[in-house]
Amino acid sequence: MASLDIQEIYRAQKVLREVARNTRIIGPTKLSNDSEVYLKPENLQATGSFKLRGAYYKISQLTDEEKARGVIACSAGNHAQGVALGATRNGIKSLICLPAGAPLSKVEATKNYGAEVCLVPGVYDDAYAKAIELKEKYGYTFVHPFDDPLVIAGQGTIGLEIIEEMPDVEAVVVPIGGGGLISGVAFAIKTLRPDVKVYGVQAAGAPSMAESVKRHEKIHLDSVSTIADGIAVKEPGVNTFEMCEKYVDEIVTVTDDEIAAAILALIEKQKIVAEGAGAVSVAAVMFDKLPVRGKKVVCLVSGGNIDVTILNRVITRGLTKNGRMSTISLDLYDKPGQLSGVCAVIAELGGNVLSVAHERSHTSTQINGCVLRVELETRNADHIEIIRQGLADAGYHLLD
Repeated sequence: MASLDIQEIYRAQKVLREVARNTRIIGPTKLSNDSEVYLKPENLQATGSFKLRGAYYKISQLTDEEKARGVIACSAGNHAQGVALGATRNGIKSLICLPAGAPLSKVEATKNYGAEVCLVPGVYDDAYAKAIELKEKYGYTFVHPFDDPLVIAGQGTIGLEIIEEMPDVEAVVVPIGGGGLISGVAFAIKTLRPDVKVYGVQAAGAPSMAESVKRHEKIHLDSVSTIADGIAVKEPGVNTFEMCEKYVDEIVTVTDDEIAAAILALIEKQKIVAEGAGAVSVAAVMFDKLPVRGKKVVCLVSGGNIDVTILNRVITRGLTKNGRMSTISLDLYDKPGQLSGVCAVIAELGGNVLSVAHERSHTSTQINGCVLRVELETRNADHIEIIRQGLADAGYHLLD
């Protein structure tokens, strides 16, 4: 890629005024006790994601010949919606290759924006291969989701907005999938304010950019697995890898449990719904993965397109991670009154029983025994330990 010019990002900013919202920074929040955390809520874009910026700007710069051929793209879901909207607004036909496992909400939204959808078995990289195959076969104009200078320039407008609205920002935390978002944001910020730190975050189950930068060579992962489907990318782009090495200060990873806890925190504390990919920046700060203590930090919430069925599971996982929900297993002597005794101890210590499973099986250590599994609502991890200790003190045998 030819060197990206900051003027290209300013040009993109002008074009995007007609379609992309300048999402105002939210905060300070209470998402961390150690940092002054603010949010850049790109989940509030019309398509629910920052991807609208790069896709729309790229399509706006196509020649008449390229537009006439129609556009094709591959995506985990958010880029798809940006391309579909951009193409429809410009009167262009669009075909989007999506991983078959993409959330239904993203698939339906892409169709509703006017695109034809082709579902491909596998993950993003498989959808990419299919899109290239169809491009060669039918002559479509390909709109890359991240490894394209015009797409990167479009995403870089977020960096301009952060610096313009909060000139005293000290660090910006950005999710990474293929790297288009952080490449544009880091380039814009480091060009205008080289003193501001730019940190990247990936899911631990899909650390392609983190590993590539660590090894100083672009690598390809054999597989990826994470609830953050929007950043489940096996291999970074050629251009984005180079830009991350040059402009990004550090890249860290967060686990699915940490991502779930961040999604839950955003819902409860900020009334913001983020998808897994959108919440990784917040997770990195919440779980002290970055050297930002005492600093003024902007976390970029990149998207909010999470399927409601997945959201339900994520909330449950987040509650468990935060100690707000727990399952306690006990080995009991099978006689009347045992269940009421256990529930009495739990109630006295402030726990709330959600469900009970009573199993007569060989897993009990007693011949006349049974296993009782109690699912509880609790306040935090310390509260769980208080209840466990209370049950032990009352003579009950805990299994785990």
